[in-house]
Amino acid sequence: MHNICTDHDGYVYVADRENHRVQVFDAAGKYETQWNNMHRPCALYMDRVANPLCYIGELGPGLSTNKEIPNLGPRVSILTHEGKLLARLGDIRGGEAPGQFIAPHGIALDSRGDIYVGEVSWTISGQRMNPPRELRSLQKLIKRN
Repeated sequence: MHNICTDHDGYVYVADRENHRVQVFDAAGKYETQWNNMHRPCALYMDRVANPLCYIGELGPGLSTNKEIPNLGPRVSILTHEGKLLARLGDIRGGEAPGQFIAPHGIALDSRGDIYVGEVSWTISGQRMNPPRELRSLQKLIKRN
């Protein structure tokens, strides 16, 4: 388990990073389902409204076994509360520029729907930098109507 959140109906969502899924449990802790087709989910945020959206921060590939797999990269995925993918944000090549991510580990939304993504990375990306360093970032993604 890497992160956890709940919705207004009491369902519990668990980011199971090492198994590439989000598990869903009811308020009593009974397993309901799981969402797949994501890569190392870390951050979770669930709206506290009826029919909420779930925002998931995913890590990019960094190991020799997965670094060449297409369409994986550090990003924020937006899903319905039933697990249907609606959108993916971010440049999957990763980086430090606005709109790029390295390791999205925290997500929050404000009352306007702007997304805040917090990151820290000393893992693979930070070790490869010259000089090696820890990266910290907080990005605001502004919702456009």
